[in-house]
Amino acid sequence: MTTVAAYAAPAAKAPLERTTIERRAVGEYDVLIDIKFAGICHSDIHQARDGWAEGIFPMVPGHEIAGVVTEAGPGVTKFAVGDRVGVGCMVDSCRECDNCKAGLEQYCVKGNTGTYNAVDKNGEPTYGGYSSHIVVDENYTLRIPDGLALDEAAPLLCAGITTYSPLKHWNAGPGKKVAVLGMGGLGHMGVKIAHGLGAEVTVLSQSLRKQEDGLKLGADHYYATSDPKTFEELAGTFDIILSTVSAPLDFGAYLSLLKTDGALVNVGAPEEPISVNLFSLIGGRKSLSGSGIGGIQETQEMLDFCAEHGLGAEIELIAASEINEAYERVLNSDVRYRFVIDAATI
Repeated sequence: MTTVAAYAAPAAKAPLERTTIERRAVGEYDVLIDIKFAGICHSDIHQARDGWAEGIFPMVPGHEIAGVVTEAGPGVTKFAVGDRVGVGCMVDSCRECDNCKAGLEQYCVKGNTGTYNAVDKNGEPTYGGYSSHIVVDENYTLRIPDGLALDEAAPLLCAGITTYSPLKHWNAGPGKKVAVLGMGGLGHMGVKIAHGLGAEVTVLSQSLRKQEDGLKLGADHYYATSDPKTFEELAGTFDIILSTVSAPLDFGAYLSLLKTDGALVNVGAPEEPISVNLFSLIGGRKSLSGSGIGGIQETQEMLDFCAEHGLGAEIELIAASEINEAYERVLNSDVRYRFVIDAATI
């Protein structure tokens, strides 16, 4: 075991504070990663504040991790000391179920092991990227291409793959009209990736405040959802609506914007239950769907795609001492578009 510096929430809703945690010794197939940068995801806030379910405390959040390998176990074949690597939302899965065998480890039938706020196969709690180092099995580690800066790559390990996976699954590309609902940490990557895939991209945001940004990032159109005329003008327009918001929505209104056979795909996760009038679906053979992250192979595909197209995240780099302030700013939509912690300050 190795003692490393970290920032942790000692209890639900408590401010994060500097502390130390124990990392396991590097095993045969493990790599030790010197964390350089860690993104702040809205899900970190949900979990640190028991928004979704009762958490495991003390909690070290962070599943958008970019760093460098400093030690590799004797059985490691995929990475070597000095390699630029990333870690996303999971660090293990059963590896035996049909989903795991199909490269869908994120949907492991027995449940994947979260990078933090989870219990590993040894019965120990997992701790995330708000720390100086992490030990991860090579099979759940990603290679970060040289074409991506590490700080801009960190958010891709969640925000990037969370938007890339459904856009690929629902065949976003040339000839498809895609709407990205919400222009935040997830949404801005959804715009970049949908544009990179060749789709016609529309941003649906509460106001036009970020319109200039959206168009620069690749959107073809930008509409305010606070304007009732938006829903009249865009009725029956989209093949795919990617909802990145984590607040309750009027799903009937957004389903009305889909073409026949269109899909409203949720990657944002509100804390409250939702209700839907099924006639909103039946009336156009529409679907209301959800999507999580991607599997390891697809996440690597996403990183390579982003490197090829120059799609790093738009970030604001902060010191670890600013994490609590950053949480409040995320809740107030006061970030463009992802906070990234400089792990050298932990």
